[in-house]
Amino acid sequence: MTGTDGGVTDVVDRGARRLPRVRGFAAWPPQGSPKQEGKALREGVPRSAHRTLEVDAARPDAVSAVAGSNAGRIAALTPLRVGRMAATPFAFLRGSAGLMAYDLARTPTTGIGTQICGDAHAANFGLYGDARGGLVIDLNDFDETVHGPWEWDLKRLAASLVLAGREAGADEDTCRAAARDAAGAYRRTMRLLARLPVLDAWNAIADEELVSHTDAHDLLGTLQRVSEKARANTSGRFAAKSTEPAPDGGRRFVPAPPVLRRVPDAEAAAVAASLESYVGTLGEDRHPLLARHAVHDVAFRVVGTGSVGTRSYVVLLLDHRGEPLVLQVKEARPSALVPHLAAAGFEAPAVPHEGRRVVLGQKRMQIVSDILLGWTTVEGRPYQVRQFRNRKGSVDPAALAADQIDDYGRMTGALLARAHSHSADPRLIAGYCGKNEELDEAIAAFAVAYADRTEADHGELVAGIKAGRIEAELGG
Repeated sequence: MTGTDGGVTDVVDRGARRLPRVRGFAAWPPQGSPKQEGKALREGVPRSAHRTLEVDAARPDAVSAVAGSNAGRIAALTPLRVGRMAATPFAFLRGSAGLMAYDLARTPTTGIGTQICGDAHAANFGLYGDARGGLVIDLNDFDETVHGPWEWDLKRLAASLVLAGREAGADEDTCRAAARDAAGAYRRTMRLLARLPVLDAWNAIADEELVSHTDAHDLLGTLQRVSEKARANTSGRFAAKSTEPAPDGGRRFVPAPPVLRRVPDAEAAAVAASLESYVGTLGEDRHPLLARHAVHDVAFRVVGTGSVGTRSYVVLLLDHRGEPLVLQVKEARPSALVPHLAAAGFEAPAVPHEGRRVVLGQKRMQIVSDILLGWTTVEGRPYQVRQFRNRKGSVDPAALAADQIDDYGRMTGALLARAHSHSADPRLIAGYCGKNEELDEAIAAFAVAYADRTEADHGELVAGIKAGRIEAELGG
C-alpha cells in the first residue's frame, strides 16, 4: 500500500486493526537486535584492530598536503594559514583534516555510519549561547561534517588530546591516559544512551550533569572561567570594539589589519543581497526577528587555523534602538573527508549546496543549534550563515594542567558519543564497543602513534618553509 504522499510502505496486521507502516518509522514487531548486530561486528573487526596505523608509500608528504589543501583559498592569505599550522604539532593537526582522513581511510572500520564532525579535535568543543541566553557545551565546528565512520571522529579526538597534552607539558602516561579516557567515556556514554528510552537518550547528559557524568571535577574552575568570558562574548561587545559612527547616522566597521578589513562597495552589496536567500533557509518564525534589523555594513574577517584563506564576512545589523546583531557569512568548501570515504566503504554524498551540508550536519549533531543558522550563495560560492560571537567560549586543551587533560578527554568523549547517537542507533555502536576496556586501549595506542606521525609531519612542514618549498607568514 502506498499513500498519495509516498509515505506509507506496507500494512501491518495488529490483531483486528490493520495499521499502515510508515516510512521513516521502525518496523513492528522489532526486527533483530542492534546490540547483537554490533557485537557480531567484532568478528570481522576486533576492537584491538583499532590500534593499527599503517602509512603507505603513496601518502603525500606534509608540504604537498598543505599546499594541496590551499587550493581555492585566497592566495594572499595562505602564507598566514601555513604559518599558523607551523606553530606547533597540535596546530598542524588542526589544519590537516584531509591528510588525517587519508590515513584513517586505511585503518579498520566497522561500517557503522553516522553524521560525523569530520574535525573532532579537542579544540573544536566549546560553549555557545542558546535562544534563552543560557550556555550550552557541545561540538562547535562542522566545516568538514559528512556521513561517515564513527571511528574517524573518535580517533581524531584521541590523537589531538595526546598532542595537546604534550604541548601543555604533560608526561607521556598522562597524554596516553587522556586518549584512553576519551575513548572510555565515549564507550560508556554510548552504553548509557543505549539503555535509556529514546526520547530521554536524545537529550541526555544535560550540561549541568556533564561534569559528574564524566568525573571531570578538576575542570570546574576552568569551565567557570570560560563561561564568564563566554557570557560577555556577544555581538554588542564586538560591535562596540570594531565599529564607529558612520556619516549617515548608523555605524560601520573599523579596519584592523590583517584580521578585519573593509571591502569594495560591490562586494559588500553582493554579501548583503545574499541575505535575502539566507532568510529563506530559516524557519518562518525567525523572519520577524530579522525583519526588525537593518543592514549597515559588511567587512572581511580572517578566521581560524584550518579556515584561513576561505572567504568570511561579518555583517553589521542594527535594530530600531541601534543595538547590534552581527552575522558571519563564511564560505563553505567541500569537506576534506569526501575524497577518502570510498576507501573506507562509504559512498560520497551528493551535495547540492555546501553551506546546507554544514548547517544540516550541525543540526543533526548538536543538542541545541544557533537559531539563526542558515546558508546562502554569494557570487556563485556557497556560504553558511550564523550569529557571530554568540556567547562563544572554549577551553584551550594545550593550556590545561596535567591533572585536567584526562578530565577534558572524558568530557569531550561523552559529548562526541551524544552527538553520534543522534544519527546512529546507540545500541549498535554500544554492542560493538562492549563493557571492557579493549577498545579504549586500542584507541589510545593509535592516538600515541598518530601524534608521533603528526609531529614528524609538522617537522617536515617547518623544514619545507625553511627550504623555500612553501611560503609562510610566521607568528600570525
